[in-house]
Amino acid sequence: MSVPPFRAVDPASPIRVLIAEDEPNLGMILEQFMSARGFAVTMVRDGRAALETLRSGAFDVALLDVVMPELDGLEVLRLVREGPMPPEIIVITGNGTIETAIAALKLGAYDFLSKPYRMAEIEVIVKRAWEKRMLTCDNQALQARLRRVSAVIPFLTQYAPLRAVLTVVGRVAAEATTVLITGESGTGKRHMARLLHAGSAEPDAPFIDVNCAVLSAESIEADLFGVERDPVGAEAPRTGLLELAAGGTLYLHNVAALGLRLQALLLHALDSGSFRRIGGTQLVSVKARLVAADAADLDRSVREGEFLAGLLHRISAIRITVPALRDRAVDIPLLAAHFLEAFGAARGKHALALSPEATAILERHGWPGNVRELRVVMERAALLAGDRIVGPAGLSMPATAASEAPVDGVSGLTLGEVERRHMAAVLQQTGWHQGRAADLLGISPKTLYRKIREYGFQRPAGGERA
Repeated sequence: MSVPPFRAVDPASPIRVLIAEDEPNLGMILEQFMSARGFAVTMVRDGRAALETLRSGAFDVALLDVVMPELDGLEVLRLVREGPMPPEIIVITGNGTIETAIAALKLGAYDFLSKPYRMAEIEVIVKRAWEKRMLTCDNQALQARLRRVSAVIPFLTQYAPLRAVLTVVGRVAAEATTVLITGESGTGKRHMARLLHAGSAEPDAPFIDVNCAVLSAESIEADLFGVERDPVGAEAPRTGLLELAAGGTLYLHNVAALGLRLQALLLHALDSGSFRRIGGTQLVSVKARLVAADAADLDRSVREGEFLAGLLHRISAIRITVPALRDRAVDIPLLAAHFLEAFGAARGKHALALSPEATAILERHGWPGNVRELRVVMERAALLAGDRIVGPAGLSMPATAASEAPVDGVSGLTLGEVERRHMAAVLQQTGWHQGRAADLLGISPKTLYRKIREYGFQRPAGGERA
């Protein structure tokens, strides 16, 4: 039977299913049932035929009996999973044991079923396996597009201790070991996690970014581990993030926000290498590398009974600390220039540079928000820049305890006040020619007109309008 190529972007296409079953009656019943429900079914009777058919065509899901002539189902599973873009495989056996189930899952099976099974159960599991395959294919396509658009930005630093940290990252990136990244908010923990993923053995695999602090307490277990069947019907079947990250990296940001029960479940999954979806009985293998991060002192959280000591030990096989920006002051001019150039170029303002006075203000600032705060400040500076040189008036930062006194009263101004003063100066400079003023400000004349009304500017007598 000829099978059309797989098209991950066409969810309306029939789900293509291969059934490998050597019992003629059972195979015929299963084939008729699946075909009647709209699946595109191909039927084979032995393991050799199953392997050849899977290699010659494109399938979404394969149902493999374990005991078959020529090749058994587990061997077919192993050989198929070695190829590119394999289908999701469900293993079926007449004398299922936990050992067989574990072996199948370790070889990459989506699920494991024992005979006798209900036909309705087969339909649900096949559809769920197809959904996972669609998500995986879409994720791979998205990852490929993102790689073509931009590569991972290097971690810019001249600070010797941080350069040593990056050396460690380079050494452990290709390993599957868990990593814990600590550091204050805004220091670049997520960036460090992406560097680890980019240097892994499978950089094209999914990178699933999970902020544990924003997941609701009611749904977080389902979000992480997935749902197979819900006794009360409140949860629809779905694949969890831990499963979607298979082959890649699961990045748990703010991991301390997980409650103790979720911490225990995660610890068990990491220790055993498998987990069960909510309402499920079949084991699902953990195939993702875990990278956790938090700004909190997790050792202190353990002492206070808010974090499990076992989980901390398990996720911190390698521990990386990203220093605060105030501790790597040598990087402030480097990062500021990088951000200013990037944001300026994005707005058509090339060759923007900081004046020595503006640089001095940046170096004196305490940076409680770390690199994230510096990035925002430079984005504002690029937005408001009228000249190629950004001076003190082009910065807008709140004063901090680590800052010296404001220079010319600038550093304590709000963004709105800085924008208002800058806009007034440009309007005066251009003799209130709104076209030229809008060009200098890098905004549209319509936006400038709205800002003039918003700030209550009064046009001087004889001022131009064009």
